[in-house]
Amino acid sequence: MADIVNLRQVRKQRARDEKARVAEQNRTLHGRSKADKQRDQLMADKAERFVDGHRLDPSGKDAQ
Repeated sequence: MADIVNLRQVRKQRARDEKARVAEQNRTLHGRSKADKQRDQLMADKAERFVDGHRLDPSGKDAQ
């Protein structure tokens, strides 16, 4: 004789497992450490200062 299975519980468990799998994928794709975020912010700030320093007409100066 076959085991009796509650289909509602099986369906809910399958949904939970799928959600956990998707969450794990998202953590690996989008999860970044605090050090990574700070490094990226420092690089962006440095690039912005570099561009600002090489502008021909700095904003706020020599404006008419």
